[in-house]
Amino acid sequence: MFNYLIIGSGFAGSVIAERIAKVLNEKVLIIEKRNHIGGNCYDYRNEYNIVIHKYGPHLFHTNNKAVFDYLSQFTDWNIYHHRVLAFVDGKKMPIPFNFNSLYCVFPPSFANKLEEKLLSHFNYNDKVPILELKKIDDKDLQFLAQYIYDKIFVNYTSKQWGKKPEEIDPEVTARVPVFIGRDDRYFNDKYQAIPAEGYSKIFERMLNHQNIKILLNTDFKEVINIDFENKKIYFLGQEFKGKLIFTGMIDELFHFKYGYLPYRSLDLRFESLEKEWFQEAATVNYPNDFDFTRITEFKHIHPINVDRTTILKEYPQNYEVGKNEPYYPMFTKEAQAMYNKYFEYSKQFTNLILVGRLAEYKYYDMDDVVERALEVFNKEVASER
Repeated sequence: MFNYLIIGSGFAGSVIAERIAKVLNEKVLIIEKRNHIGGNCYDYRNEYNIVIHKYGPHLFHTNNKAVFDYLSQFTDWNIYHHRVLAFVDGKKMPIPFNFNSLYCVFPPSFANKLEEKLLSHFNYNDKVPILELKKIDDKDLQFLAQYIYDKIFVNYTSKQWGKKPEEIDPEVTARVPVFIGRDDRYFNDKYQAIPAEGYSKIFERMLNHQNIKILLNTDFKEVINIDFENKKIYFLGQEFKGKLIFTGMIDELFHFKYGYLPYRSLDLRFESLEKEWFQEAATVNYPNDFDFTRITEFKHIHPINVDRTTILKEYPQNYEVGKNEPYYPMFTKEAQAMYNKYFEYSKQFTNLILVGRLAEYKYYDMDDVVERALEVFNKEVASER
């Protein structure tokens, strides 16, 4: 009945499913182990009618007009600019660290001196990676870089990844910029918005097609078997000759034959409070205090007039198979080397396509994974018909 099987109903799987159903007019079956579609972007309204992101806050931002236009078929948007504060030495300051942060932390005369020096080395609105700032031959800027590194970056990174910063790939440290300007927004993309009715509605509309069938509460291993010797895929006991599009953990697909890829997970603890507001911004980071990394208050993201509020504290932890969720690939050389073994092995299966954060072992933002899914559909699915 199906020429296409898709494992996982997050953005990677859902976008490709929608394209197969609509553009190719082919039937597709989505196999999803959870009891809902939408992957980690799933949201819902709690008992106080507050929209909650079950797997942590998801803030849509992109410079890619094609991605924004594609998703706009399935939702209206509310303009939303995410702002984050960091709690450091009893004060809250905007991050990424910017000129406003300077004046929160230092006396006005010294803050002004640092601002002028930064502008002498960089252009206004530049984003400067913290490690680049540390290399400048100026004692004041080196002091500033060390302050930001010590107070905002190093302990947060250690909590988030469970490793020392020098053990993490530079790709991660590069994500922590110093902003040369006064823009307090966490993102600077052209399109920044929240789905007016939440993310789950996007997936409901995207997958509401007669050619799409969805099997929830089903682990793919219950219905799919891999013949490692002959490099064949079996679905419900019969050889499957269509395309299998896999968005889950690549090591799990191949029965961990090269070992367990490391991921970081999160212990997400929600609290509903009998007060209208808990904090000044949607997210407050705690780089040096407590065991959690940040607190998110969802009413800032999805405004609603109720006298209660719901917050989320995030406690990073290692991923353990069957016990928690794999959120982030680990950016280490050893982990990448193991992934490369799995990827090379996957090439022996001619009807297998890997796409998404877990299958490709890459850190994709939402817009990245939508772009990637559209690309995979065009290059690896539609082009072979």
